[in-house]
Amino acid sequence: MSEVYLLTGAAVTAANPRGEDLLGALLDGKEFPLEVKRFDTSRLAFHRAACVEGLEAERKGPENLTQTLLRRLFPLLKGLPPADTVVWAGIKGNAEFIEGGAWRGDSAGAPPFLPRHYSLWVREALGWEEAEVMEIGAACASSTVGFALAADMILSGRRRAVLVAASDIVSRFSFLGFSSLLALTAGVCRPFDARRDGLMLGDGAVLALLVGEEYLREAGRTPQALISGWGVTNDAFHITAPAPRGEGLIAAVKAALDRAGLAPEDIGAMCAHGTGTVYNDAMELRAIESVFGERPLPVFSIKGCVGHTFGAAGGIEALLCARALAAGTVPRTHGFEQPDQGAAGRVSGEARAFEGGRILTTNSGFGGVNAALVMERVR
Repeated sequence: MSEVYLLTGAAVTAANPRGEDLLGALLDGKEFPLEVKRFDTSRLAFHRAACVEGLEAERKGPENLTQTLLRRLFPLLKGLPPADTVVWAGIKGNAEFIEGGAWRGDSAGAPPFLPRHYSLWVREALGWEEAEVMEIGAACASSTVGFALAADMILSGRRRAVLVAASDIVSRFSFLGFSSLLALTAGVCRPFDARRDGLMLGDGAVLALLVGEEYLREAGRTPQALISGWGVTNDAFHITAPAPRGEGLIAAVKAALDRAGLAPEDIGAMCAHGTGTVYNDAMELRAIESVFGERPLPVFSIKGCVGHTFGAAGGIEALLCARALAAGTVPRTHGFEQPDQGAAGRVSGEARAFEGGRILTTNSGFGGVNAALVMERVR
């Protein structure tokens, strides 16, 4: 295979709860409810998250909310030939299983709760009985790593098409975990802002079908974007903290650019991880400075609006980048008002046009993992 394409995909977040156009929702400037109603937060200092409403009422039988959220996207794939492989990239799974004590035998519990359960469930739900299944566990870079793995398998000729699937919800388990780390903001999530004080969690699910040229001809559809470069690294610095100078992220970006045969000046815009935490954003700004120098390319983060969607984040952002390539526009960074050092002239509280037809998207996660994708407009 000579090329890898994003053929089709869709995502669900609090900003586009039925899989609507996420870029359009972000460009509308509409404000979304950021309040946790799924569980009691009254004894905590944090009460905000970007949750998708109505999941509890929509739940079918014994399925959990992670499944309910992803099920909204299955109609997307109707009429397409099966993929060779399903890659599951969600990282939280069925937190209700843990919260309910089923793992101790205190209450009834049934799959899915392990990653393999979810990949098999997706395969069964789509009726793709012959597809192989794989799981990625790379913290909050999981679906980005899933894209890189899929692209590598397709480019090598080992696969014709790979579906990357991920779904993660804001659960009591995850919310209390990040609360105990004091990583959440009690107010507004402000990526790359000098006043940022923490992240905001969010519900998110994504399905993305990556294909080679043979499958593309068989499907008879126009792809959304070309995946021309990818890189995955680990800085091995700390279990939760990023390497302060961003060595791992810099290496991942350079690997993606090298694979695409591009130089930094060929990139028109960048979708950053941008969690709104003090240390992550500082690391990213240093990495951006190292790769791009003083060039003020547009950099944005969507986590001030849709929250941090765990393993689904990178896939959601990659689909958004495909839409941004088609539109020639990137959305504003919600919550951004006062630039931190290195953000001025790059990050903006307003949507911006960009040129060149190429965009970089990156994600980082606990354990030191970093992943980068270069995406190009299909010409």
